[in-house]
Amino acid sequence: METLNGIDCFVRSAEAGSFAEAARRLGLTPAAVGKNVAKLEADMGVRLFLRSTRRLTLTEDGERFLAEVGDGLASIKAAVANMGSAAGQPAGTLKVSMGVTFGMDYLVPLLGEFLALYPGITPDWHFDNRQVDLIGQGFDAAIGGGFELPPGVIARELAPAHRILVAAPHYLDDKPPVEQPEDLANCDGILIRSPQTGRIRSWPLRNRANEQRPVSLKTRMTLSDPGAACLAASLGQGIALVSLPHAAAYLRDGRLLRLLPDWYVDGGSLCLYFPAQKILPAKTRVFIDFVVEHFRRAKLKDSLSAV
Repeated sequence: METLNGIDCFVRSAEAGSFAEAARRLGLTPAAVGKNVAKLEADMGVRLFLRSTRRLTLTEDGERFLAEVGDGLASIKAAVANMGSAAGQPAGTLKVSMGVTFGMDYLVPLLGEFLALYPGITPDWHFDNRQVDLIGQGFDAAIGGGFELPPGVIARELAPAHRILVAAPHYLDDKPPVEQPEDLANCDGILIRSPQTGRIRSWPLRNRANEQRPVSLKTRMTLSDPGAACLAASLGQGIALVSLPHAAAYLRDGRLLRLLPDWYVDGGSLCLYFPAQKILPAKTRVFIDFVVEHFRRAKLKDSLSAV
């Protein structure tokens, strides 16, 4: 197992370009990563890295070794983990990334049931609205919508990623009614800046007839979190265009109303992402099955649809 740990540290260090970043991804100290790589080099009798104060550089031997082991490392680790849990239940640390509000509203409430089924699994859940480097940062899975699908990653669709227009019930009391998309032009907009790109994306509205209209809200404020946008809208600060999972709780208790119910934004799909491996770790496999089954049982694919 020491050799496997050394190879893991080597691959992560090569990907990250430093022991410090590799240590962050692996949950180790930089000293431990450096020690594991040094032992691997000593065992193999070759130098894998040229070390400097700023960056690690692969030697010719290091480049050749990385090419030979990089793709197979995940499968080897999965096979070892699965053999370790073959006599019992899936076990190990389950590192998953998910959006802040979505994770708290839809996944954290499932922890009790999941851990009762799989007590050997230790969740290591990261709440972040940005897309993560699933493989490079060592995540077992990630849940989100509108992400680019990088090589080596599989996406399992859970529900549509529809966005809708919402406002507090009292917001339009002293304003002209909003009956068509064009009526939005005179309304205060609570815009959301992408944490990934830093830009405010322009989304086209569409209806069931597949007609499209621009979202023409005037900017009242810009926020970087959809949960904050829902809260601001519920306080009567304007109209927000947010995904249904973020707005659902506010809609249920009446703090927000949906405007233009025939119109929505199609943001693609809410997906569960995981590495494309021939042998998937048992802890990852049961998590995927558990989440997919919960979404099916709770009919979230229907309730999170705007149409």
